[in-house]
Amino acid sequence: MNMTFDGASPADIRPDPLPLAALRSGDGPSLPAGILVAIATTGRPEVLSPTLAAVAGQSRPPDRILVCVAGSTDLRLDPAIAGLGLLAAPKGLTRQRNAILDRVRPGEIVLFLDDDFLPAPDYLERLEAGFLAHPEVVMMTGRVLADGICGPGLTHAQAARLVAEAGPAPPAQLTQVHNGYGCNMAFRAGPVLGGLRFDERLPLYGWLEDVDFSRRLAPFGRIVRNEALRGVHLGVKSGRTSGLRLGYSQVANPLYLIGKRSMAPRRALAMLARNLVANGLKSLRPEPWTDRRGRLRGNLIALGDLVRGRMRPERALDLP
Repeated sequence: MNMTFDGASPADIRPDPLPLAALRSGDGPSLPAGILVAIATTGRPEVLSPTLAAVAGQSRPPDRILVCVAGSTDLRLDPAIAGLGLLAAPKGLTRQRNAILDRVRPGEIVLFLDDDFLPAPDYLERLEAGFLAHPEVVMMTGRVLADGICGPGLTHAQAARLVAEAGPAPPAQLTQVHNGYGCNMAFRAGPVLGGLRFDERLPLYGWLEDVDFSRRLAPFGRIVRNEALRGVHLGVKSGRTSGLRLGYSQVANPLYLIGKRSMAPRRALAMLARNLVANGLKSLRPEPWTDRRGRLRGNLIALGDLVRGRMRPERALDLP
């Protein structure tokens, strides 16, 4: 297997940035120099392995695969996967994704997949065609055929069946969207080479990190959903943030992003209110797969911190 484990300092290997003016004007590289599939994972090797197999088996294979783990037990190696690079970083979605971004090369298309997202076999082929045909697009996200995050979760076998039942992909149709969906979002390397990173103040699961990153990417080009890019998000529950911590982030993170101006107050407050109401009502009869009462407690702790003037996203790390 062609595999590397890179423990070098990011400062030692980061490519030279492109001029910001070129990135904004679109004068940078317009054709992709390759597709990098990037996955940050923690504590779910049994979930990651089938996902990597699906990525390696694409009709248009990836040029590189980078997986960032938080520990040596996060990955079970498959010798059939060529071009797999391994990175280690402190636990946390934004930190692990940034460790990957430090290794991006000029001209690449970077595709971030969750470790439990199963792409259709032609996903990368359609992705490359989409970026080649639309140089004005800086980010693409795909159509999620089913999302297990809204229920008890799906298995890879169930996801594969759903993809097969969906039939051939439709023609590429681009729809302007506010942000990419973090389980499957691809973007041009230029802004990353210029210094754009995920906000590491959004800890652990990184609630809303995809919205924040997308909105800071928006000045560089269009953000679209491409209907020809399809897949299933399993929504596996193992390895996720505790209900208490997630509940805190559901309040703290959108308010923090209002301050950063990467979320409009109306949108952020509406999301906050929906989560608070859902957690309150469903705490009476919680779903077996969701810690509604823990989330509600986290919501209330964050609101208490807000009143006391001490609310911050990192506070979630102090909760059990």
